[in-house]
Amino acid sequence: MVRERPAQTPPPPKEPYPADKARGAEVILNTPLRKWVFFGGLVGAIVLVFALSVIRLGSS
Repeated sequence: MVRERPAQTPPPPKEPYPADKARGAEVILNTPLRKWVFFGGLVGAIVLVFALSVIRLGSS
């Protein structure tokens, strides 16, 4: 890779982004169905990991 012009100085550092604007998205579980689906997914993931570990240990 060949540079065609001299290296440039980096731009001055910017002000840090405000913390109140940098927050992540919120999980809004405002209906019972959404709560059940969310927690069901968490439980399902744990059960899947447990079942796969039992299958792996049983086959060896």
